[in-house]
Amino acid sequence: MLRVSHIDSLAEIAADAWNAVAGLDHPFTRHEFLHGLERTGAVGGDSGWQTHHALVWRGAELVAVLPLYRKYHSYGEYVFDWSWADAYRRYQRPYYPKLLCAIPYTPAGGPRLCIAPGENFADIAAFLIAHLRREVRDTDLSSLHILFPDADACQTFAAQGLSVRHGAQYHWFNRGFASFDDFLATFNSRKRKALRKERARVLEQGLELEVLEGDRIGPQQWDQFYRFYQLTYAKRSGHGGYLSREFFHDIGRSLPEHLVLTRAHWRGEVVAGALCFRDSDTLYGRYWGCTREFDFLHFEACYYQGIEYCIRHGLGRFDPGAQGEHKIQRGFTPVLTRSCHWIEDSAFRAAIDDFLERERREVARYLVEAGTLLPFRNESGTA
Repeated sequence: MLRVSHIDSLAEIAADAWNAVAGLDHPFTRHEFLHGLERTGAVGGDSGWQTHHALVWRGAELVAVLPLYRKYHSYGEYVFDWSWADAYRRYQRPYYPKLLCAIPYTPAGGPRLCIAPGENFADIAAFLIAHLRREVRDTDLSSLHILFPDADACQTFAAQGLSVRHGAQYHWFNRGFASFDDFLATFNSRKRKALRKERARVLEQGLELEVLEGDRIGPQQWDQFYRFYQLTYAKRSGHGGYLSREFFHDIGRSLPEHLVLTRAHWRGEVVAGALCFRDSDTLYGRYWGCTREFDFLHFEACYYQGIEYCIRHGLGRFDPGAQGEHKIQRGFTPVLTRSCHWIEDSAFRAAIDDFLERERREVARYLVEAGTLLPFRNESGTA
């Protein structure tokens, strides 16, 4: 018989026990990543992310885990529901706290409900979603949200009554390319020339790029990169970012096999860095920063070096992060993203469902139109 328990910290469960269910391949559901966020203050405390991870048991056997938080704002999610919260406020109803299944500060799709080998995903999902909906109904929570699940999981959650929201990102797909030039051969002539000029301009400015992996990223490199990370957030939002210096040092020690750091050198100085995570098939672009501005350096460090890395290592996909239509002309295909939502109040749920239906139609239209902007000579990219 299945039962659910919740933990207030990943310190309450051994890493081996969590990872035996979540697996070791996807970096963002690993115990080390999620617990690192806790240990270094990115979640918990006054961050607005209160850990509430769900564990599903059959007797004494752990059969499923779900990263879960009680959330007191909507920052760091990348699926924007501010208008929903504002509607609640105007009707003098509390939208926060809400129940959120997400990887904090990480708009990367992947597993959310992780189940042990041999278990039935649909059965466990039905049991757990029913439990979470009861928790929303019986407590001070307004809603349940599951962000960036994979397509099959989203379909299963929808069968349990959750509403589906669509969005768009831009991903690169490896079509068995032997080299970057092989990839560029799929471009039309004008776009190919433009991209080559961008890369040539980086070299003309005297910049040199290097890629460090795993244990080659040491404390000095993390300190340098943290400075870049802070500068980017200071420019964008006026604060130093959600993650601390300690977080980057922590993942450097606990998850080296998932880390890829591109650094730019200029006249003996490290002037920029781009940090990616990887699993067995996908490279995930996450953070970038620089101390000096150079023409096209962002594109080189964050996109072109990532593409080259995927080609060298046989990775099938490069997810460079949220937003950025400028990625399309550089060979990143518009793709559909998904999230799932349960709004407890029936009147608000009906209004939000109506909005989501119209939004899904607009996203579908956008993906078709955006796909026409791809630089390829023919239809070589698919979602």
